[in-house]
Amino acid sequence: MHFPRLPDWAIYAAVVGVLLAASLGRRENADVASSPPVDAEAEGELLGPITPFDPAVVVNAPDIPFQPSSGTAFSIAGEGRWVTARHVVEGCRQPALVVGGGRAVAADVRLAPRADIAVLLTDGGPPALPVYSGSELRRGQRAYHPGFPQGRPGEVASRLLGRETLRVRGRGERDEPVLAWAEVGRTRGLEGTLAGLSGGPVLDARGRAVGVTLAESPRRGRVYTTSPETFGPTVGGQQAADEQVLGEPVNTDNYGQVAEGLRRDLRVAQVVCLSA
Repeated sequence: MHFPRLPDWAIYAAVVGVLLAASLGRRENADVASSPPVDAEAEGELLGPITPFDPAVVVNAPDIPFQPSSGTAFSIAGEGRWVTARHVVEGCRQPALVVGGGRAVAADVRLAPRADIAVLLTDGGPPALPVYSGSELRRGQRAYHPGFPQGRPGEVASRLLGRETLRVRGRGERDEPVLAWAEVGRTRGLEGTLAGLSGGPVLDARGRAVGVTLAESPRRGRVYTTSPETFGPTVGGQQAADEQVLGEPVNTDNYGQVAEGLRRDLRVAQVVCLSA
């Protein structure tokens, strides 16, 4: 059996076609990636100003002598400046920061006059958390609250609902603008009260402290924090120009890991009262 002989031009055309196909198949693909999805947190409306119509929540604080308790603080300047909630240390003659190994470092206190914030001063300290003292927060944005609930390491995740007015009646009576957050997650196994988380930072997705955790409403599943109007003036000017601007990005998958790192580096520390 004999096959017909192909002409030379047909053989050359077939070889060129094979080489061209191989070349195209090995071409580097440098197409631009598709646009990332729009951040859902950026879709909420900007938080508006304080108004007389903001919902109010009443907190009854018995007017009794100070009872020692524990809370949380976070570093805002590497030279030894920390922020916590005022009610954690008010009335305590000698607050201190737990540094591990059964040791605690005594701190001096500066109380904010009309807000539930206090600044603690120590001789030196760990690197500061990045701080955002502006007011551009959006409804629905996530936040993360690392600290020491019930005196143990733990954290909570939340979403911003809006403004409310905290009406404290009894000891330290005052009206204070706060932000209300809906709790959406917490450390696995952490049940019940969040007492001890007071004074911890409110971290945004960029790892920046945007406020101070103040109180909770277990029945409503709410966490209350400082507002930009009280947090900003307290921390403004406390950080040096070379302090870190952004922190480690935080999300619902890694907030436990990030919180553990902050506690390990003592950038988030437990506050105790050595002498009432």
